[in-house]
Amino acid sequence: MSPKRRKLASSPFYARVSSSDQKADLERQVVKLLEFANAQGLSIGKTVKEIGSGLNGKRRELIKILSDPNVTTIIVEHRDRLTRFGFEFIEAALRAQGRCILVVEEREVDDDLVRDMTEVLTSLAVRLYGKRSARRRAKKALEALQHEDP
Repeated sequence: MSPKRRKLASSPFYARVSSSDQKADLERQVVKLLEFANAQGLSIGKTVKEIGSGLNGKRRELIKILSDPNVTTIIVEHRDRLTRFGFEFIEAALRAQGRCILVVEEREVDDDLVRDMTEVLTSLAVRLYGKRSARRRAKKALEALQHEDP
């Protein structure tokens, strides 16, 4: 190991997709996280991959790493890979324990208003259509709104 490499004590990568047909994106996230770690000189011991909705509060792997006091830093590509809602609450709770979340892509693809609208539409779509198609339907609704005259 190079002397410049820093080891983040018990700091897993966390990668998540909503459904099994998105496994290619799951692997893309892992590659991006590895590239980030290499560029930063970080040595990471564990990669946690999970398939499940960001709205699901019963994701087994995420619960394991959140409840493990030895996990000092959780590294994710985007905030929404950790959770769709309440990221700030999780971040604050971990910070109070001397732990943190490291987000590789802090800059979101969408601006805040579009992201907030996506979250609201996703939540409503889950109630109306079920978890599987909620994200797809919310995305279609946003696309329809963007094509309307401003």
